[in-house]
Amino acid sequence: MSRVKPAQVRFYFDADILGLAHIIAGLRPDATYPGDPGGIVHKRQRPPSPVTTTKTDDDVWIPLVTERGWLIVTKDRHIQTRPREIQAVREHGARMVSLGGAEAVGTFKQLEIVMSQWRRIEQCLNEPGPFIYIATRTSFRPVDLT
Repeated sequence: MSRVKPAQVRFYFDADILGLAHIIAGLRPDATYPGDPGGIVHKRQRPPSPVTTTKTDDDVWIPLVTERGWLIVTKDRHIQTRPREIQAVREHGARMVSLGGAEAVGTFKQLEIVMSQWRRIEQCLNEPGPFIYIATRTSFRPVDLT
C-alpha cells in the first residue's frame, strides 16, 4: 500500500490566471492558487492555499505568498508600468514571473507560454528576490524594479 506524503508548494498562480492555475495544480503537487482546497497529485498531498479568495488584495497576498518562499506566476502585460505592484514586490522581496504580451490572453495561450518557458521559470526558484520577469512564448526578460 503506497502512502500519500505531504507536498512542498513552490509555485503560486495568481487569481488573474485561475484557469491555468487549475490545470497546473491538477498536474503538479507543488502549485497552488487562491481558493485552492488542496489535493492529492502524484501521491503528494497539497495543503489548502492560505489565500482563500480570488478577491484578496495584492498588499495582502503578496507578503503571504512571499514569506512562504513561493514563486508567483501572474499575468500583467503592463506590469512594468504599475508602481504599486513593483513596490510591493520590492518591499516584500517577492519573486514573480508575469505572463506578458498579447498572446497571454486565454488559458490555452497562457499554458503555451508557461510550457515554452517552464525550465526558465523553474530556475527562478534558485534566485533570491525581489525580481519580476516577463515571460512570453519566445522571451524571458527582467523588469527594472528601480
